Amino acid sequence: MSQKVTMQDVNRARLMTLGSWAINFAAQTYGMLTKPNMKDIHDTYHYAFSPNPMFIGVYFSMQVVIQLTWISKLWRPSGGRKDDASAYGEPSQLKYAPIYALGNLCIAGWMLFWNNENFVMSQALVTVNSFAQFYAVFVMLPPMTADNVWTHLTAQTFAGIGVLDFVDNGAVVLRLAGPPSTAIQVVTGLVFGLGALLTNPIFSATMLYNLVGLYFGQSGVWAKNLAWMIFATGIVVFFKLLTFKVPGQVRL
Repeated sequence: MSQKVTMQDVNRARLMTLGSWAINFAAQTYGMLTKPNMKDIHDTYHYAFSPNPMFIGVYFSMQVVIQLTWISKLWRPSGGRKDDASAYGEPSQLKYAPIYALGNLCIAGWMLFWNNENFVMSQALVTVNSFAQFYAVFVMLPPMTADNVWTHLTAQTFAGIGVLDFVDNGAVVLRLAGPPSTAIQVVTGLVFGLGALLTNPIFSATMLYNLVGLYFGQSGVWAKNLAWMIFATGIVVFFKLLTFKVPGQVRL
C-alpha cells in the first residue's frame, strides 16, 4: 500500500527540485561567463568523445524548459484542489525528486571541477549522476503514462545527456585522442545502438542526439563512422517515434 502524501512531502520536493535546479543553473552560468570558460576548457582538451559544444548548449536550453515545467507542477494542483497534497505534481514526481536533486548538485560540482581542470573529480561526479539517472529511468520509475510523462521526460533527458557527459569527460581523463581504436568504435556503436533499440523512444532520441553532437565535434574517419551509427540509430528512433503513443491525455 502506498504511503499517503502530505504537504510536508510536497514542500520537501519543492525545496529539493527548485533549490538544486537554481544551484545548477547558477553553476552553469558561472561556467559560461568566467575565464577560462567551459568552452575554452573544451577546446583545449578536445579528445575522441568531445561533442560540438553548440549541441550541449541547445540540449541544456531544452532541459531548462522541460525541468521548469516539471517543477512547476509541484505548485499547480490538478483540479484546483489546493488542500489536497496528492493533487500536486505527478504520481512519480516525489519519488524521483531526490535523484533529480542529486543529479543537479553533481553537475553543478562537475562544472566547478571541469573549469579548474580537475578532470578526475569531474568524472567522479558525472559517473554518480549518470548511474543515479539510469537507476531512476530503468529501475525506479513505473512505465510512462499520461500521468507521469513530465517525470519521464525530465529523468530520461537527464540520463541521456549523462551518457555523453560520461564518455566526454572519460576521454579527457584517459587522454583518448581520436580516432579511437576499432574496438572502441565497435563498442560505441553497440552501446548507442542498443541504448536506442531497447529503451523508451525518449531515451532513444537522446542517444541519436548524442551521436549527432559527437559527429559535429569530430573529423576524419571517426566522424564518417559516427555518421553510419547516426544512420542506423536514426532508423530505429524514427520507427519508435512513429509507433509511440502515450496512454491517456498529457496535462501541462
